[in-house]
Amino acid sequence: MPEIAFLTLDKAAAYLGISPNTLYVWRHRRQGPPSFQMGRRVMYRISTLDEWVDRQERADSRSNPALNPLNRKPSRRTS
Repeated sequence: MPEIAFLTLDKAAAYLGISPNTLYVWRHRRQGPPSFQMGRRVMYRISTLDEWVDRQERADSRSNPALNPLNRKPSRRTS
């Protein structure tokens, strides 16, 4: 049996652990993971979803110590 490479909007939402409505809204606001239309269906490539999640994680200061403002030296005020 071939490996599944694409997910519909509902299955992609389940894969990400969010509601289909949230993913739908993100798509229309161009905020969420990249998607495309295959015929009349909105589809998500599984590898693209994984890459998108990785980018979200790296961009979050709680997950990335390099972005944590508490790890930076205090800057001097310029008056």
